[in-house]
Amino acid sequence: MDKHTIRGANDPRVVDLVRAGKVRVGLFPPQYTKDPVTGELRGGPFIEIARGLAACLGVEVVLVEYPGPPKMVDGLKAGECDVGFVGRERAADVGFSPPFLQIDFTYLVPAGSSIRNVADADQTGVRIAVVRDHLSTSALSPILKQAELVSAESPDAAFDLLRRGNADVLASVRPVLLKYSTQLAGSRVLEDRYGATLAAMVVAKGQAERLAYIGEFIEEAKASGLVQRAITSAGWRGAQVAPAANPNAQK
Repeated sequence: MDKHTIRGANDPRVVDLVRAGKVRVGLFPPQYTKDPVTGELRGGPFIEIARGLAACLGVEVVLVEYPGPPKMVDGLKAGECDVGFVGRERAADVGFSPPFLQIDFTYLVPAGSSIRNVADADQTGVRIAVVRDHLSTSALSPILKQAELVSAESPDAAFDLLRRGNADVLASVRPVLLKYSTQLAGSRVLEDRYGATLAAMVVAKGQAERLAYIGEFIEEAKASGLVQRAITSAGWRGAQVAPAANPNAQK
């Protein structure tokens, strides 16, 4: 499939989006950061993928912000946005494209920490800062035996718990932890991981035609290098392009 194959202007599967002249894309932290002065949403490969989809459709991209994954899924169901991004583990009420990003879950520890690997953190008295309702938290909760989870509403708030000494470890996705490590002198992101997620583009249930188009767009975005360029442009170290859904399929 060459880079010009997927276009939406004459594709009946997405005619509603073309007629609307825009595609509304739901996002939540850490899929974006917000400029405190202008309010502009930026950062992360997700925005570049959203712009790539809009370019294929020949429409404007409208970024719709949500505080977390559950609210974004609710927004899809309510028709507040047309597409969004979540890990494939969150299967309820959404239709998934093939995955386009593979991202590890791991820990950030402050300077002087004796924690060297994931197993070291599961000790009595260790406080692990997490983001409420995030997949990195859902993957962690069932495997902990002794450590205590300290929840925050956003990645920045969870990082503040670590920075202020109210937590001993921060759990999240590797690219975000690597960014935070530059803001906390002597801190380290662990080499190993306690899980991983495959991020996909999603639509509300019952939108089979739209989902089929989105799936073709995602596979083309991986094959054409768009996803890798988005990762590189965003500086998301520790993320990688997900494998093709069917490596033997004819393009």
